[in-house]
Amino acid sequence: MARPPRIPVMLPWDRKVIYFITICITPRSNAFANGAAWRSVCETVNQLDKWNTYCIMVMPDHIHLLTAPLTNRALSVAAFLKWFKRWFNESYGAREKWRWQPGGFDRLLRTSESIHKKWNYIRVNPVRAVLVMHWKRWPYQKSFADDE
Repeated sequence: MARPPRIPVMLPWDRKVIYFITICITPRSNAFANGAAWRSVCETVNQLDKWNTYCIMVMPDHIHLLTAPLTNRALSVAAFLKWFKRWFNESYGAREKWRWQPGGFDRLLRTSESIHKKWNYIRVNPVRAVLVMHWKRWPYQKSFADDE
């Protein structure tokens, strides 16, 4: 079944277009909670030079990002996902036991309040998963510069 067409961005021109994106693997496994995967995620985000990624949280089986197109509000999230996955795969190497789930989850954030709510949701992921006691102790994340 084909996916429905994407609705164009309907935010006022003075509002930044920011997406909350989650990318998962199947089967769920501990594929990303390691230094090599983290370095590959960072390299991949740097290659996506038409996007500004504000924060990243790499969990064992999924990745959360808050990211925004730098200049063109109409940049495709589908293209972001395609290139992220391709360049990550090239950087990270062999994946014998997992594969990317098709597409990804994305949500256009409409207010600064929702941006910070999403970041608060994202950053407690390793705490909820009982991987660390405090989110700042999770090594596979990059956050907003002004966080506490």
